[in-house]
Amino acid sequence: MAEDVDGRTAPAPPTGAPLDSALPSPAARALAMAAIVVAGVCGGLIGWKVTDLQVAGDSQLWPGIVGLVGAALAAGGVAVVSVLVLRAMGEWQTIVERGDPAAARRPPRRS
Repeated sequence: MAEDVDGRTAPAPPTGAPLDSALPSPAARALAMAAIVVAGVCGGLIGWKVTDLQVAGDSQLWPGIVGLVGAALAAGGVAVVSVLVLRAMGEWQTIVERGDPAAARRPPRRS
């Protein structure tokens, strides 16, 4: 039993059943991370090359800056989509475990 700040004791957590995790599987998280990295690399390369073709001379400052901005935008966009997909996967898994796909679409009953 753990003692609280005001002297009250808090009940100990149950030790029998393991806690269910809301996290997606490690493979899904690794794939999402790989997609973010690939999108960042592709966005950076596209931004760099398009700007490099537009800039006259040997200046590499603007292509480098635009390449970094392109990488950040592409990685950020894919990160948003990845988070939404991972959340949808978790919600879908919950629906499958409960066995009632219509439960997610039904509005809650008012009493």
